[in-house]
This record gives sequence, C-alpha cells and structure tokens, in this order.
Amino acid sequence: MLAHLDTVWPKGSFQPLFEVNGDVIRGPGTFDMKVGFLQALFALKGIEGSVALVATTDEETGSHASRGLIKELSENAKAVLVLEASLDGKVKTGRKGTSMYQVKVHGRAAHAGLEPENGINSTVEISHLVLQLAVLENAEHGTTVVPTMLSAGATTNSVPDLAVLDIDARSYSTDELLRIDAAIRALKPQNSAARIEIVGGLNRPPLEPTATKALYERAEKVAATIGIPALGHASVGGASDGNFAAAAGAQVLDGLGAIGGGAHALTEWASVSAMHQRTDFLHAFIKDLLND
Repeated sequence: MLAHLDTVWPKGSFQPLFEVNGDVIRGPGTFDMKVGFLQALFALKGIEGSVALVATTDEETGSHASRGLIKELSENAKAVLVLEASLDGKVKTGRKGTSMYQVKVHGRAAHAGLEPENGINSTVEISHLVLQLAVLENAEHGTTVVPTMLSAGATTNSVPDLAVLDIDARSYSTDELLRIDAAIRALKPQNSAARIEIVGGLNRPPLEPTATKALYERAEKVAATIGIPALGHASVGGASDGNFAAAAGAQVLDGLGAIGGGAHALTEWASVSAMHQRTDFLHAFIKDLLND
C-alpha cells in the first residue's frame, strides 16, 4: 500500500488549518492525501498477512529519495494499492508519465539605454524557445508541454544576461516522453552567441491500463460482494508513486483514497462519510487479495 505524508502547501499558507463542517473536512492535504493514509491505517485493523504500508515524505517533489524503495518493494508484491485521492469516486487505472526540465539561457548584460546592441538579451532568446515548445504537444497521446515558472534579468535598465524557464511535460506514452526529451535537448538559440543549459528529464513513467486491468476488475467484484456501488475508473494527467510501482512490474490500482476535490487548491476538501465506505472496501479488498 502506497501513501505520502507531504503536501504542496508551505507552512502557514492554508487557513483555517483544519475544520469539519458537516460531511466536509478541509485542510492542507486532506484530499491529497492524508485521508487516504488514514483509510489505509483503519483498513489494516484485523488483517492477518504480509502487507506493507509505505508512507513517503517526498512525493510532491518527485519522490527522488523514496523511488528506489518503492521499486524494490513493488518488484515482489502481489499487488500495489495506491491511496491517492479518487476522481469523483472513481479509481485510477491510467496516469500520464511526467518529465521536468529547467532551461537556462545565458546571454550578455549591457546597459539598456546606452548600448543595448552590445548585449545578448536572454529574455528575447527564451521567448523564442517558449514558442518552439508549444508545437511539441500531441493531443492524440495526451502529450502536454507546459512552460511554467519563468524568470529573467535583475534590473529594469539592463539587458538581461540570464533567463530561467521550468517545463512540465506529460504523456500517456513513454515514446512520446522520449520524443519530447530529444526535442528539448535539441533546442538552439536564435543568437548563436547565446548559450543554452538544460537540466532534468523523465521523472515518472506512465501508468498504463495493462498494469491495472486485473486489479480493477477484481476490485469491482469485491465492491459488489460487500454491497457498495460500482467504483468506476478513469485515466488522469497527474502522476503518482504508482507509476514507479507499475514500472517495476507490479499490478497496481490507484485512486483508492479520499472522495472530495480541490487538490493543490484552497478549496481542498474530503467527504467524511465516504471515508467509512472506502475503508470498509479497502479492508475487504486486502482480505480478498491475501486469500489467494
């Protein structure tokens, strides 16, 4: 069972910190994904068998420290259940793979009024790169290439000598991520005197339906047996540690956590009543898997 304890929110940035109003629980990381972790803890009560509950602390920043452990445990696991939040109650049978890059353009500083022609404007150069990135997307494969954070220059009266751009690339296809990787590494400046520096690359491989089909079908049978509505399933653009588990060869089912919404937003919430039903289902599902 996979969970993570970290959240995207900086300390003190989410107010009120915690509140319960009827069936709605609010707070940083409630939906993504502390509720899922709590459901796992209670679902394991009374379970006899070999089950590992892995709760990491670096998922939101790429799981750089924990991915090795996740892969090692997943290689020999009968099943990997991921306690990430659901999509409107649906479990997740597919996830995009992700790549993260940072592109730096090194130019040459100069006075913006006295001698701008002697400078190499890194802002102009990186603007050309942003336009080149836009044409790399491929809707057929769900491939997105999104320029995110951008910074350039230090003063308003200087030709900027450094511009920095972060890029978020995602796709359901590994081949597509490799295509994007090659294209980003082949970027060239308009001004040959400028220099481009690129760091980053593939972070999480895609979670493909072939890795989730068997567990999903089994989960639906368990849900029917205990008398709860059909779970339903969906593929989503966000990645999780389940991507690493699938890449290690494990059968994976994701989205078994909270029912709610507002991940990474001030509207983040989770349903209290759904926690009970999901916990009961998880308990029954784990018992079913251990009975093989």
